[in-house]
Amino acid sequence: MRGPLLFFTVSAAVIAFFAGCTAAPFSGEAAARNAVTQVGDKLPLIAQSRASTRSPVSVPVLPTLHGDSPVDEFVLYAVLRHPAVAAAYFDWRASVEEITPARSLPDPQFVFQADVADTLMSFMPGLMADLMGPGKRAAMTREATSGAEVARRAYVASVLRTAAEARKAWVELAYVEEVDRLYATTIHTAEEALNLANAGYATGSGMATLEKQVQLENVIAEHHAHHAGIADRRVAARARFKSALGLTPDDPDPAWPRPTLTITPVPSAEELWRRASAANADLAKMRAMVEMAVASVEVARKASAPNFTVGAMAELKADPTFIRPLATISLPIWRDKISATIAAAEARRDAAVSRANAEQLGLAAELAQTLYMIRDADRMLGYIDETALPNFARTYATLEASVQSGTTSPAMISETRLMEIDLRHERLELLRQRETAAVDLSLLVADVAPSNSPLPRESP
Repeated sequence: MRGPLLFFTVSAAVIAFFAGCTAAPFSGEAAARNAVTQVGDKLPLIAQSRASTRSPVSVPVLPTLHGDSPVDEFVLYAVLRHPAVAAAYFDWRASVEEITPARSLPDPQFVFQADVADTLMSFMPGLMADLMGPGKRAAMTREATSGAEVARRAYVASVLRTAAEARKAWVELAYVEEVDRLYATTIHTAEEALNLANAGYATGSGMATLEKQVQLENVIAEHHAHHAGIADRRVAARARFKSALGLTPDDPDPAWPRPTLTITPVPSAEELWRRASAANADLAKMRAMVEMAVASVEVARKASAPNFTVGAMAELKADPTFIRPLATISLPIWRDKISATIAAAEARRDAAVSRANAEQLGLAAELAQTLYMIRDADRMLGYIDETALPNFARTYATLEASVQSGTTSPAMISETRLMEIDLRHERLELLRQRETAAVDLSLLVADVAPSNSPLPRESP
């Protein structure tokens, strides 16, 4: 029994020794871990869960929202709380953790051999270790590090998309509030015009028909219907805004903002293209995928290098005890399999390059289309603000003079106001479309999230 007892004693000692072993990290792994840790410390829910597992850390808090809070406060709240951002963060963190298994040595193995007849004739425990061919672990580490960079870029894209959705929900909420006021003004003005038309008809100063009254009654009924529809649209807009903030329907409502639609300045086309080429999140992710595919090719090319297994066994029954060294070597002789593995990796690399080029082409087209929509809206807004609305002011002055002279009915002023309000409805819709496109444009150039958002620092 001395042999088996000694074997299990040695086994327990070796397992206890290797249980605390760690392999030396590669340089890229340390940078990736620092980046994911720094970002995690900026996310309140994640930092809170990690604070209990390590030394106390300063846990950030969500912004306190008020009705007059700026849009960036609401956007920051959405980014810090939204589960889509948290999911992308954990995917990134998992990819960083996968670097360690990729660069670690294979687990050593205990082996033993025994010869048994009427009794135990020999008992030979041993320890075996697998050794990879030269450069394989380094190549696998670079592949895993590139995969972590892809996940990091996906996290950045998730933050930007969340911020963009919050801004679009803000624009929709602002539109609903302003168009609600316009519809109320339209109804009030149409009712005023109807009263004047009825008074003119009753006194005989107007035309002896009810055509104008019927027309105004139709306008009032139509805008009452639109006004009622806006109430439903407000419910939908608030639900969208609440969801964009990362709040579920069961959560308490946030402080609803009091937004106002204004024109957001837009840089030149050249500046936009420069920013988009350098910072577009989807394009950056495609480029990171190219780097990962290049690293995968390097791993595939190492398939032609053999792997080794080395170890030793001790004969505990013999006297004197002797050591039997062991070694194996893999024979990568199937050249067609190796060639196919390399060819597949190279094809995936070429596909990644082509996808990156296609993404760049799509980015150029989307940038041009979005910029056209904004500029076209700017032209129409310029016409309304600089020509059409000022002309209404001059028209009112003329109508007031005509009313005083008795050549025009006062109802004409109210009817003209209805025309002006219709134009303001058109302006508000143009502004909504323009600001939604401006958010899309900001997303293309990665300029949609507040400056204090939990984004990783870019490498210099």
